[in-house]
Amino acid sequence: MYKTLYLKKGKEESLKRFHPWIFSGAVAEIEEGVEEGEIVRVFTSQGDFIAVGMYQIGSIAVRVLSFRDVEIDGEFWFSRLQSAWQMRQAIGLIGRENNNTFRLVHGEGDNLPGLVIDCYGKTAVMQAHSVGMHVSRMAIAKALKEVMGDRLEHVYYKSETTLPFKANLGQENEFILGGPTDEDLTTENGLRFHVDCLRGQKTGFFVDQRENRHLLETYSKGRSVLNMFCYTGGFSVYAMRGGAKLVHSVDSSAKAIELTNRNIALNFPGDERHAAFCEDAFKFLDANDKTYDLIVLDPPAFAKHRAALRNALKGYTRLNVKGLQRIKPGGILFTFSCSQIVTKENFRNAVFTAAVQANRKVRILHQIHQPADHPINIYHPEGEYLKGLVLYVE
Repeated sequence: MYKTLYLKKGKEESLKRFHPWIFSGAVAEIEEGVEEGEIVRVFTSQGDFIAVGMYQIGSIAVRVLSFRDVEIDGEFWFSRLQSAWQMRQAIGLIGRENNNTFRLVHGEGDNLPGLVIDCYGKTAVMQAHSVGMHVSRMAIAKALKEVMGDRLEHVYYKSETTLPFKANLGQENEFILGGPTDEDLTTENGLRFHVDCLRGQKTGFFVDQRENRHLLETYSKGRSVLNMFCYTGGFSVYAMRGGAKLVHSVDSSAKAIELTNRNIALNFPGDERHAAFCEDAFKFLDANDKTYDLIVLDPPAFAKHRAALRNALKGYTRLNVKGLQRIKPGGILFTFSCSQIVTKENFRNAVFTAAVQANRKVRILHQIHQPADHPINIYHPEGEYLKGLVLYVE
């Protein structure tokens, strides 16, 4: 059936708790000829079967697909994707007239480690973060079409930058179902957005902030809003609908500013409450003291690996000091970290340190995180990556 991998003595304990990763240090022996991305059956040192998964060269040697001795075939992919689809139906994300934007597969959270699928209308954007998922991409796309039926017309495979660099697969982004379309609009909570699946960051849009954008909308009425690191302008568009007095969007990328302006014009044509600035975040904050009473700080990940954690926390503290210093008394600050290795406690401590340095009275109104379509596998706490605080600042 599949080649075999044996664990060192005692290294099966985490697998008995259904953790989906096997680290390279736990591996005692691998059958000769196993290639990266290949399916392997995993056995304990006693010779007992414990899991089946995808082999990969690196610190994570196997990403577990099942703790039962099953074949990884079309039926398997259909079953897992159908389970993901049914969960999104259960939480009311599928079939809503005012929303066709959601994450269908969130890696380990949907028992498909190394795979992400975001849906924008009838287009699904698929990202593989492991060689194994890359190898299986066509079978996954076929099963996805079977699950979604006529709700799916296009699958864009966008893994050029997410696959392990050392695997040297030479993969280019491509449509593996359907093809390019002039329609680049998606709907989120009744608002329309241009989504650049082909050239944009991640899958083209940050779906994980949907509920947090909606929360910001409820606080926006009559406020002067600053959206830092605006990218597509999502928070800005929601603030406009929430009745903000003015909304300023800032990003160091000219492309991001262009996209933000397009999304504002799409929803609020000719509305002069909005302006966008292509500038460095720190310089902009320094130049605008006590101008805004609602500020969003949603920077890119400051740390992508553990060695960068210390510097990342210093970066979050420095950024939040600026935000807390510049916000008007009585203002509300939305601040986020999307770094997986930064824990909730790490982030909260960084913001606590910033509050002390800024010498402001600060109260936590909300502790927020990723939405329900980005589920966390209870056996894989590492899946909790997005964390945020909503602060009232005197």
